[in-house]
Amino acid sequence: MKIFQHVVVSTAGGFGAKDARMVSSAVRHGMITALICGVLAAMIMLALLPIVRLMDLPETQARLYWVPMALFMLPFSVFLVLKSLLDATDRPWLAVGFAFLGVAINVPLNYLLIYGLGPIPALGILGSGIASVLAETIALAAAYQYWRRALAMRRFRLRALVTGKGVWQQFLLGLPLGVSYLAETGAVAMATFMLGWFGAGALAANQIVNSIGATLYMLPLGMATAVAIRIAQADGSGQPERLRPIGMATFGFVALWMLATMVALIFAGRFIAGMLSTDPPVVALASSMFVVIALMQVADGLQSTGLGALRGLNDTKWPSAVSIVSYWLLALPLGYCLAFHTSVGPLGVWIGFAAGLSMSAIVLPARFFRLVRIRANNP
Repeated sequence: MKIFQHVVVSTAGGFGAKDARMVSSAVRHGMITALICGVLAAMIMLALLPIVRLMDLPETQARLYWVPMALFMLPFSVFLVLKSLLDATDRPWLAVGFAFLGVAINVPLNYLLIYGLGPIPALGILGSGIASVLAETIALAAAYQYWRRALAMRRFRLRALVTGKGVWQQFLLGLPLGVSYLAETGAVAMATFMLGWFGAGALAANQIVNSIGATLYMLPLGMATAVAIRIAQADGSGQPERLRPIGMATFGFVALWMLATMVALIFAGRFIAGMLSTDPPVVALASSMFVVIALMQVADGLQSTGLGALRGLNDTKWPSAVSIVSYWLLALPLGYCLAFHTSVGPLGVWIGFAAGLSMSAIVLPARFFRLVRIRANNP
């Protein structure tokens, strides 16, 4: 679904240029593209259903949940486009509100359909899947009605010709983002697989570290989207002099945040690991992993922000290539060599990731500021 992140850039560019028809065109093409991609994603999930046998899961129970979650991809994909519209037009809290509407409906609906009430039968895990689909569909309907009826959205729903070529171009522009995300998630999955060779203890420690790291990463992830929007708005408005200050402020803020998380993980890593596990070997390994993760926090934040900033300039192919190189040609091979051919052990996997992220943290911001200089010199 990272493909649709380009919609927010196209929309923000039109908003910055005060071109309402461009915004409307981006949204309309985006919704068609999202619907097509949602159908494809659902079909892929259904085709992958047989893998539940390889995971030693109860096949009947897994199918009851898997099928509704495949259908979930349709409303979820289209909702992302409308959320992008709200984010790009300086209404991020409204986007959050619609997202939380789905959550607020999902929780009680899950309970109702899982356990039943009165004439409503208890559906178990199937009820959970149905509840998720219904909640997301309601959130989508609410966001769509806001776009169609709200006075504030009037200029963003101007008639725009939707063509197959436009849909294809929208897909091609977002495809590098999807490839980049696939490279990242695939590399993380491969790293987890390698850690599995060290046994259950290494996997447990990795799970602890990943859970905390993912939580701390939420701010730089949000800032990456925010800087993409601000950069696209400034670029669309024809104000290249604003690009550098926006980038500097965002990189600086993210670096400070990640420095704070680095200090917290170094000094509180063992305490956090002890709260999440009572197994001494797991706590000891997780504590060591926290130190490595801590040292790569700043690099991780800067590379994520760099990807967002470049996305705001419609530069997606080059950063995707950097992601592939940093993860698959540097991080994973180096991590494998350190983990299995030195005395470092499981920590080597994350040291390799730290090296890959460090490369991206240098190259991506440098690329951004180079493009900014080019725009400033050629307004």
